[in-house]
Amino acid sequence: MRKFEIINKFKAMNPIIPKRATEGSAGYDLSSIEDVTIMPQEIKLIPTGLKVLMPKNEALFVFPRSSLAIKRGLMMSNSVGVIDADYYNNSDNEGHIMVPLVNMRNEPVQIQKGERIAQGIFLQYQKTTDDETENITRLGGFGSSGH
Repeated sequence: MRKFEIINKFKAMNPIIPKRATEGSAGYDLSSIEDVTIMPQEIKLIPTGLKVLMPKNEALFVFPRSSLAIKRGLMMSNSVGVIDADYYNNSDNEGHIMVPLVNMRNEPVQIQKGERIAQGIFLQYQKTTDDETENITRLGGFGSSGH
């Protein structure tokens, strides 16, 4: 099963469930759940109010929308986000998908509630034959696995 879900504490804010824009689109558009101002050279986490359920052998790769840099002067500060399957329902933030944007302009940039800020693409990944993982429990995101 693969689906986006609204995080309980954000239900009243009516997050937008991601959809593909066209039949040929690979990415699901992710939108801001609130108005946000990003100051020059500032990095800000933009909340979506969403989490994602997917099979254990998949990850959601989050890429910036092409219009962000060209039209708005915004970039994702980590270039590409990787949402692992075990991020879903973690104890820290319920698996909240947040998009880190940096403002490359010399003036503030306003993100509007409902504005599409990134796109998520589901990808299956492979493991090596001698793969071993550390038995740690994911607590959240952005470095929460301890490395």
